[in-house]
Amino acid sequence: MRNLLMSLILVLCLCGVAMGAGPDDVMGRWLNQDKDAVISIYKCASLYCGNITWLKEPNYPADDKKGMAGMQKVDRENPDASLRKRPIQGLVILWGFKYSGDNLWEDGRIYDPKEGKTYKCKMTLEGDKLNIRGFIGISLIGKTNVWTRQK
Repeated sequence: MRNLLMSLILVLCLCGVAMGAGPDDVMGRWLNQDKDAVISIYKCASLYCGNITWLKEPNYPADDKKGMAGMQKVDRENPDASLRKRPIQGLVILWGFKYSGDNLWEDGRIYDPKEGKTYKCKMTLEGDKLNIRGFIGISLIGKTNVWTRQK
């Protein structure tokens, strides 16, 4: 009887891992769709947030049109002038996500430092792929990027 109970517990644990239905499953390091940045998603209080932890090109290229060649990339497109000197590496770009069940995190925001714009956002986890949907107003009017989990 004890072996049967232990086997049942093991099967239930393995099923839970395979389904990936836990709220913390989104946490970890994610390579963005353009493969030029890694974003680390972590818990911030009872919600989920994420910051840029790696950039393929952390400095501006030699032909930078804004005269910042060779300098560290900063948040220069931010509409708030007082924030334009913040380094991109380390910048929080995801915040306020709550787990809604069925591998869905919603009610969050995503900031695009390339454009200096913030969008409503939801995330859907499918195995080692994270669908990031940024939108204005309703989710139908938006764009989805697919990020890949880094191991």
